[in-house]
Amino acid sequence: MFDFLEDYDLLGAFWTTVQLAVLSAVGSLIWGTLLAAMRVGPVPLMRGFGTAYVNIVRNIPLTVIILFTSLGLNQTLGVNLGADDFESINFRLAVLGLILYTSAFVCEALRSGINTVPVGQAEAARALGLNFNQVLGLVVLPQAFRSSVGPLANVLIALIKNTTVAAAIGVAEAALLMKEMIENEAQLLLISAVIAFGFVVLTLPTGLFLGWVGKKVAVKR
Repeated sequence: MFDFLEDYDLLGAFWTTVQLAVLSAVGSLIWGTLLAAMRVGPVPLMRGFGTAYVNIVRNIPLTVIILFTSLGLNQTLGVNLGADDFESINFRLAVLGLILYTSAFVCEALRSGINTVPVGQAEAARALGLNFNQVLGLVVLPQAFRSSVGPLANVLIALIKNTTVAAAIGVAEAALLMKEMIENEAQLLLISAVIAFGFVVLTLPTGLFLGWVGKKVAVKR
């Protein structure tokens, strides 16, 4: 029943999905943290930029962002992110698009964690002579990350599933392989079940592990 799978690189497609998810998660965490710092910062211009970015990007479909990176940045402006071949360019553009989109949700998850930190702790840190960056980096963010593990886990799971949108610009991940298999094989339900099972294998252990981590590192108040 599964003999036709031997003609397709199923593991390779899911490995591309994993690479997309990991690279995008790291980039989103970095950019999302910076956005969260802007949103709670004392500089009105940076606060306005962070707020505008999050509110705008969260309301744009991911497909539009991914297509913009390919049609707008690459084909119109010639941006190739240091890659030479078609596959590498599209892969990097997909990572960029996923980072731009997911970082908005990371920002909000972290901001919710920042809001759980008692104001008195920040005031006490400022009374000791710490500046804003020191208060944020040494006092607020460490506790915010611990409080945000659960929401960040949900963002990561959504990111893993959102990698399927990269198929729109030809990235050879699981969704593109699924489309090819459906076009070539008369096994729609079976192919859908195999791909769905693959994503369950990726997301379910991730959610369970991060849920366990969240309970372990939760701040006791």
